[in-house]
Amino acid sequence: MLDQSRESETQFMNEVTTIGRIHHIHLVRLLGYCFEGCTSALVYEYMANGSLDRFIFGSTGGGQIPNWDQLYSIALGAARGIAYLHNECHSRIIHFDIKPHNILLDEEFTVKVADFGLAKLSGRRDDHVSMTAARGTPGYVAPEVWSRNFGPVTDKSDVYSFGMMLLEMVGGRKNVDVQASHSSQFYFPDSAIKLLERGELRTRLRERDLSDAEEARARSLTKVGLWCIQYNSRDRPSMMRVLQMLEGDADDIPNPPIPFDARLRPALFSASEESSSIAIEAA
Repeated sequence: MLDQSRESETQFMNEVTTIGRIHHIHLVRLLGYCFEGCTSALVYEYMANGSLDRFIFGSTGGGQIPNWDQLYSIALGAARGIAYLHNECHSRIIHFDIKPHNILLDEEFTVKVADFGLAKLSGRRDDHVSMTAARGTPGYVAPEVWSRNFGPVTDKSDVYSFGMMLLEMVGGRKNVDVQASHSSQFYFPDSAIKLLERGELRTRLRERDLSDAEEARARSLTKVGLWCIQYNSRDRPSMMRVLQMLEGDADDIPNPPIPFDARLRPALFSASEESSSIAIEAA
């Protein structure tokens, strides 16, 4: 059920026209909608396990994903859904709001990417999309979406959001923790790249030692996540390349460079605790 604001009405119609024309095992299925009088509603297939954030953040009514193989399977399913939007639809669809809250899970933990209210279509030959306002959720939004100083907006903006989500899956926490007791714990991607460089993922994640197989999964997800959040969009892989890396061996994934500029990070992530999707005028 949606509220009656003008913004929600626009997002509602965008959702119906976007999701109504596409079908994929890893995209949520729209069963129907109502837009009459004071009632605005979207009817989706029922997802018994709710959204991914319930599990990785341990919120009320949720729990931890049982194992790293399941985390990996969820990451792979989400990547396949996003890659379909970018490469296999008649028009390229950029989601613009990839985050754990929009990754839904059915009774078998099959992934369904949801919430296309902020999505934008672009031609297959277009190398970027034009935007007059930033869109997305703080903490997951790519730098170029906030400010054109970082370059044009492309489907690599979704890649950035996917990478931020991957790192939250690895850490079992939000990337930004304003209540962290140590400054080194404030921004998890900082910690992730240090753990990767030092070979300490096995002993420092989730407060227990990982098995060889779990460490390989964690290393793969961490490497891919850090590649995805490179500040310069040209340095990020495409979603098809992300799929190839996830489907391959962790040792075959090149070590990523430091993905962020510490001088710019505070301005871009100061609002990361905000959970709602927004659309504001870009700089």
